[in-house]
Amino acid sequence: MGRTSNDEGDGKGEPTTSLEISVTPVGDGPTKLWTLRCPDGGTLPDAAQACEQLLELDDPFAPVPKDTACTQVYGGPQEADVTGTYRGRPVDAHFDRGNGCEIERWDKVDFLFPSG
Repeated sequence: MGRTSNDEGDGKGEPTTSLEISVTPVGDGPTKLWTLRCPDGGTLPDAAQACEQLLELDDPFAPVPKDTACTQVYGGPQEADVTGTYRGRPVDAHFDRGNGCEIERWDKVDFLFPSG
């Protein structure tokens, strides 16, 4: 399957990934801000590895479908927002740990939310 023009990013056939990541940690700690530019740039720790991990995931920023039954387990007050472009497509995703589905969604991309 070929790429569409929507997927092209740098003129070399590589899709554009340029993300801004904002994480509100537990407690009174300040919000942490990172950038990720793939294939291997940005301020996110281990950016090259994060780019590789993202490429292995199908639709890493998709929300939980509305009709999904989720366990009512609270995973903590952490929240994160990811905006920008992923593989040339716009991203505006919010993550939290408010129920089992959201925890699973968070855990899928937790490498984008380092705690240190």
